[in-house]
Amino acid sequence: HSHCNDPSLDDPIPQEYALYLCPTGRLHNHLQEFWKASKHQCGKNRAHEVFPHITLCDFFTCEDQKVELLYDTLKRVGERFSQCFPPSISLSLHTSTSYLGFFIGDSHANILKEFALAFSSEASALADCHVKPCLKQLHLTLAHKFYPHHQKTLEQLAKCINPGETCQWVAALYSRDMRFVHYQTLRALFQYKPQNIDELMINTGDFIYVDPTQQSDVSEGWVIGTSHRTGCRGFLPENYTERANESDTWVKHREYVFVTASRFLTQTENEPSVKLNGEVHNPSMSRSITNVLSLQNVTLRRGVLVMRHGERVDQVFGKSWLQQCLTADGRYYRADLNFPSTLPKRKDSMKHFEYDPPLSCCGIFQSRLIGEALLDQEVTVSYVYSSPALRCIQTAQHLLQGLKLDQKVKIRVEPGLFEWTKWEGSKVIPNFMTVTELAEASYKIDTSYRGNFPLSSLVPSESYEEYVSRSSAVIKKIINACPSKGVILIVGHGSSLASFTRPLIGLPARDSSHLAQVVRKIPSLGMCFCEELKEENKWQMVNPPVKTLTHGANAAFNWRNGISTNI
Repeated sequence: HSHCNDPSLDDPIPQEYALYLCPTGRLHNHLQEFWKASKHQCGKNRAHEVFPHITLCDFFTCEDQKVELLYDTLKRVGERFSQCFPPSISLSLHTSTSYLGFFIGDSHANILKEFALAFSSEASALADCHVKPCLKQLHLTLAHKFYPHHQKTLEQLAKCINPGETCQWVAALYSRDMRFVHYQTLRALFQYKPQNIDELMINTGDFIYVDPTQQSDVSEGWVIGTSHRTGCRGFLPENYTERANESDTWVKHREYVFVTASRFLTQTENEPSVKLNGEVHNPSMSRSITNVLSLQNVTLRRGVLVMRHGERVDQVFGKSWLQQCLTADGRYYRADLNFPSTLPKRKDSMKHFEYDPPLSCCGIFQSRLIGEALLDQEVTVSYVYSSPALRCIQTAQHLLQGLKLDQKVKIRVEPGLFEWTKWEGSKVIPNFMTVTELAEASYKIDTSYRGNFPLSSLVPSESYEEYVSRSSAVIKKIINACPSKGVILIVGHGSSLASFTRPLIGLPARDSSHLAQVVRKIPSLGMCFCEELKEENKWQMVNPPVKTLTHGANAAFNWRNGISTNI
């Protein structure tokens, strides 16, 4: 019934099928631990899109009414090869600058190739489809298309996997929808009910296929996609989704389990496995991976967490927010509960807040919540640097409160962390609060700190090259000034996430138009995290220690409009 409105319901579109050899048991648990650790340490690569497997027959099409013949073929060929199937498959680690995986030993690979050839020959003849067996080097991919500087870390993690571990191999037949092979797959985090006829209804957990080539004309913050569950197509908010794996929408049809004699003779197979969140974890493997991660944490002595400030008042109420909050005699009052209850005192005119706006109350809540999340993850923040913008200093203050470090760590105000001055609406450098004023307003400021880039040297409408040069110089000076292990927290602007991390990990600056596109997609409290590889004298970007904060808009409401009227 989900597909009752699917426009392609009656289209004769065949599925694509593939035959994989998949590990189960302890080896599978080892591989799953590697998948998680490699994703945490080095980010997602192409191997994460699919579960651990050896490809026997790559994807081929088969008419729906003939699929049962594929099932029969798999069972028949499996039974024929069950007696000669190796009790364990020889796996040897192979690595290059873009690939890491196990190659299958020649003698065992020949048996697997014969099995694949037998299946392809019989399936092609019976089901009238073209099945092509994999006859080149058989392999089990661990990582693919990763950054070259992640190679050594991935190799260290891979060496924890014992390829000789007990394993029961399963030949499994999978299918996928051929229409969406080159699409991105998204998973819905929340339910969305359409507000307009061209929008897509999604439920939590739904998968949505998105064609990257069709997104250029879509409004900012939206994507157009097709629901895997219903087949319907429409617009949906991008921040209601997250990237899913390519194989999450595949269907497993049939499998043949190769049961070998050695399986029943191996007592270690009965070692306990612990089930956590529906996933099987083997204690011995968890310990070995944990040992490697702990070892790396010793060498990764320092981390840099670059974060955008929280929600600012003009982001919600517009550039004229201050006029909404001033009485006739110039006093501040709270016109909406999302305005701050008070503004900090400053010696010069209150109107300077117009170009140096504070956080909204939601921005304060966001910052404290992220600080509490960092505390839950036991992140050790040793230093805090902030742009001189008030919204950044307030974000840093409330982060420290959430971390329970506001009495221990002080904020170093660094003018060089301010955003690209060309983006300033006033076309002049804002008149920031002084360090003395900030300290008098109870902000935990390090009054003894002297910035690497004096405030007076900030140039209005600086060129992009000047901004890139300033950012690169400032991050290097901050790193050199913070020798102790722990995390250096930098609170800046949307542009900070790229301009401070890319020079740190050795990547060149992107062009200014690309930076603008990236910044538009960075939310409040968006963050990037880099860790130091001390022994290699370099830095690498890894997943941030906490999740980002997602929430919806909450428009202003007047009860007089519609509630108390007769219409």
